[in-house]
Amino acid sequence: MNTENTNTMSADISFIKSVLSLHDEMASNGFSLVYEGEFSHEVMKMFTSMAERDMDKTNEEKSVKRKVFHVMVECLQNMTKHSDDQDVEDSAGNGLFIVGKKAGVWNVITANKIFKDKIQGLKESIDHINSLDKEALNALYKKQIREGSLSEKGGAGLGLIDIARKTGRKLDYQFLPLEDSENYFFLLKVRISGTTN
Repeated sequence: MNTENTNTMSADISFIKSVLSLHDEMASNGFSLVYEGEFSHEVMKMFTSMAERDMDKTNEEKSVKRKVFHVMVECLQNMTKHSDDQDVEDSAGNGLFIVGKKAGVWNVITANKIFKDKIQGLKESIDHINSLDKEALNALYKKQIREGSLSEKGGAGLGLIDIARKTGRKLDYQFLPLEDSENYFFLLKVRISGTTN
């Protein structure tokens, strides 16, 4: 065997080990669906359909399935409203979307690029939502429906409020700086269990 073939085989084995390691890491964290790339409306439909089939296979309770599906759709729509990384006009933006179940709790995680100057407003909105109890969230939701102003991308903040209402949990989020100082990754993690109302 010549040196070139040996190097190619070594690179292939290294790549396969990396893929298996990534698979093991995902499995240990309960991640069953992972997508990174452009989120067109067709991709979003396909992803939610795959997640629904995944829940059917595990005989998930109907009430939990409804919540997970609802949260997935809201998270995807939320990502389109806050993504500042769009390649084409009809794209919903680029990002990362992960769904999985661990220790009886479903996790829906999104990550997308956001401009630095938008962070403060989004942070204040999420912190305000996280400070409210169920009754106050319902009141805020109704108020936003009646008088909420639309953002430049069409959002009135209803999605994040509704996610908090449906799950009964705080929204877990982070802003991670990218290499250039003007852009960040906005990570949102939502947990759903059968015990929420």
